Amino acid sequence: MKIDYNIEVSLVGAISKTVRRFLVIKNKNYDGVNIIPLGGLGEIGKNMTAIKCNNEILIIDAGLMFPEEELLGVDIVIPDLSYLLENRDMVKGVVITHGHEDHIGGLPYLLREINVPVYSMKLTIGLIEAKLKETTFVNVPRLHVVRPRQEFKVGSFRVELVRTCHSIPDAVAVAVHTPYGIIFHSGDFKFDQTPIDGHAIDYQRIAELGNKGVLAFLSDSTNVERPGYSTSEKTVGENFDNIFRSAKERIVIATFASNVHRIQQVINAACQYGRKVAIAGRSMVNIANVSQELGYLQVPPNTIIELDELDQYPRNEVVLLTTGSQGEPMSALTRMAMSDHRRVKIEEGDTVILSASPIPGNEKLISRVIDMLYRLGARVIAGSNNGVHTSGHACREELKMMINLVKPKYFIPVHGEYRMLVKHKQLAVEVGMPEENVFIAENGSVIELNNQKGAITGKVTAGRVLIDGLGVGDVGNIVLRDRKQLSQDGILIVVVTLDRQNHAIAAGPDIVSRGFVYVREADELMAGAKERVTQSLEKYLERNIVDWSSLKSGLRDSLSKYLYEKTRRRPMILPIIQEI
Repeated sequence: MKIDYNIEVSLVGAISKTVRRFLVIKNKNYDGVNIIPLGGLGEIGKNMTAIKCNNEILIIDAGLMFPEEELLGVDIVIPDLSYLLENRDMVKGVVITHGHEDHIGGLPYLLREINVPVYSMKLTIGLIEAKLKETTFVNVPRLHVVRPRQEFKVGSFRVELVRTCHSIPDAVAVAVHTPYGIIFHSGDFKFDQTPIDGHAIDYQRIAELGNKGVLAFLSDSTNVERPGYSTSEKTVGENFDNIFRSAKERIVIATFASNVHRIQQVINAACQYGRKVAIAGRSMVNIANVSQELGYLQVPPNTIIELDELDQYPRNEVVLLTTGSQGEPMSALTRMAMSDHRRVKIEEGDTVILSASPIPGNEKLISRVIDMLYRLGARVIAGSNNGVHTSGHACREELKMMINLVKPKYFIPVHGEYRMLVKHKQLAVEVGMPEENVFIAENGSVIELNNQKGAITGKVTAGRVLIDGLGVGDVGNIVLRDRKQLSQDGILIVVVTLDRQNHAIAAGPDIVSRGFVYVREADELMAGAKERVTQSLEKYLERNIVDWSSLKSGLRDSLSKYLYEKTRRRPMILPIIQEI
């Protein structure tokens, strides 16, 4: 019997598509709530969670993640939106917990595809609005400012924001009221008893929700490995005061641009000791402007000056606030450390404060910047051990307290690497949660919950989308592999012209090398390479082979083998063959 393989492949594709669709909409009439994390699990960053109930979807957060070292050339990473795009008609809105990039950075890419309303607090909406202005939208999304404890509707969801404390003002937890119980998402939080803005976490409302009955609690896991309690942001201000009192020359402070409370404390200390404040770094300038306009940053008149005005004041009368606390190669502080900044030059006697803790993976970058600052004669004060930084995330005892306040039926650790999720599960069991009611999920897991039972029942498409310049998702594994090879072994370009009619080489071969060896200093190696190319081409020409792909592949294999024998390196080989 003759088989039509085209029909067979089509049937397999259709079956595969049906299976995928089944995984996405399994138990479409399921009597309960589906919680589907699309980012933020097993990683730090690109936080996004979908809550599905009665064929409607509510999204909590839409963040980004900055690329790891192996993602060469990639600017940012966002969650894979495939599941939401496949179910776009179900998506009713987005609720944002706070204004950090790992919670709002992916929003422009989501709203470009699914234009739905966005709900959050005043400062967060202000930062989102500023971010969206950088992108052209045909249909401007609806941005709604909501107050804490103000219940509002998103589709048929009843949603409420609950004030928490974090390293940025207006951080909130999200309570989603469903027919099956409350889904409570903590956002990023800590218990700060002396917050800078005077807004403590709303213990009373959290306890009330716990008494009412929380079906599932999704909790920040970032600092689950740290014992005890986090220190108050106010302690950083006290240490700033001591440093400002003793500093003889200019003070340079690098911190996260979004840490408005930290910026406020720098301004307070500067005013107390009669110093002007200049701000460097586009993101910090933007956030400071938005925060000041909305009343979240209190700046006395004539305190902030432009960078160009720095030289008009004595060095002991200025403070410079800058980005670059993570040693990012193109950040303002790194360029200052390399004496490559157009307006600021670090000089002997300057005090440089790195008011941030290293994000895992950035330790080498930060060490290099600190080393360069010392070479320039600066006094460097860095990190939590020197009292110039405190985390915005809850430590173990605070995490226990939150679980006891919320008293959920089911518990889902989120916002953390996999080991953090496991340790958070162990901590929840310690405080009395039944182990079978704690779910360690992955991005894309479908967690089905109701009052009778809960389980991880399936998986939807989830992962990462790489943003490189204006390209969204067009950088894949093959491109990254090529970039890695280019960065490690360089490239060799072989140019040759063939005379097909006479079966001969008309010109060349010529070899161009970049990142492999300098051609003029490797005459013997290049001569041997040209000889190998000539032999390979002549072999194919004698056999009258005109299949360009076979010819290029043979040439590439022959030359690669030769170069590896001689150098133990494998550069990318790019043959360019012309025909006359």
